[in-house]
Amino acid sequence: MKVLFTIAACVSIVAVFVICIFLFANGVPAILKIGPLHFLTGTEWRPNNDIYGILPMIIGSIYTTLGALIIGAPIGILSAVFLVFYCPKKIYPLLKSGVQLLAGIPSVVYGFFGLMVLVPWVRDTFGGRGLSVMTAAILLGMMILPTIISVSESSIRAVNGSYYEGSIGLGATHERSIFAVVLPACKSGILTGVVLGLGRAIGETMAVIMVAGNQAAIPTALTDGVRTMTTNIVMEMGYAVDLHREALIGTAVVLFIFILILNFGLALLKRGENNG
Repeated sequence: MKVLFTIAACVSIVAVFVICIFLFANGVPAILKIGPLHFLTGTEWRPNNDIYGILPMIIGSIYTTLGALIIGAPIGILSAVFLVFYCPKKIYPLLKSGVQLLAGIPSVVYGFFGLMVLVPWVRDTFGGRGLSVMTAAILLGMMILPTIISVSESSIRAVNGSYYEGSIGLGATHERSIFAVVLPACKSGILTGVVLGLGRAIGETMAVIMVAGNQAAIPTALTDGVRTMTTNIVMEMGYAVDLHREALIGTAVVLFIFILILNFGLALLKRGENNG
């Protein structure tokens, strides 16, 4: 059984290595053939003319992900605080079930909601076509809420109760004890939830395709259409061949590196916190 458990534990590590080998073996040669500088900083994506610049898609992914962070992180963390410290016991199971249900809704359903509700609202309120950076950011902010809420709640509950009780005993208010004592004590766990949510936001495809406008151009306003790296891959991989297909795999390499940077940054922050 020990050997079996060891093998099971190594499966995820092996899977990551296999994915890395596949991506880099197929994507890096294409990036080198196109030219790394041109590939990463080029502003035009024209496969028919063998022009492959993914800067608009990189910026689009960053804009939508940051927008999702601005919307989802505060709401998610405050929702976790409410569930732990303010939520009546009678309605807690209902709210907890609602959060879990949000996590189980398929991406395409989120996309339909965004297309039928958010797109008209953004169009009527802020102008433009509605298929925009803002719409995608709002939708992604909703989609990352279950991850942030669940991880943040678990982190808050893991804090020793003596922190809160000691703060109250010293005369601090309920709110000050929560936000000045409890939350700083579990900031590493909360940050983990935020990073996991960002990972989902930057990797989301189907919902973004339906609401972002899918324009391979650098957006100049929040109401402009945008294309992310994931949507670029999904929209064109079905008919891409030769260098075009390899360029799309190269886009996946860049996306994979983005995810690695997020996780590496989280690891560094945790290490610095532990050393401190």
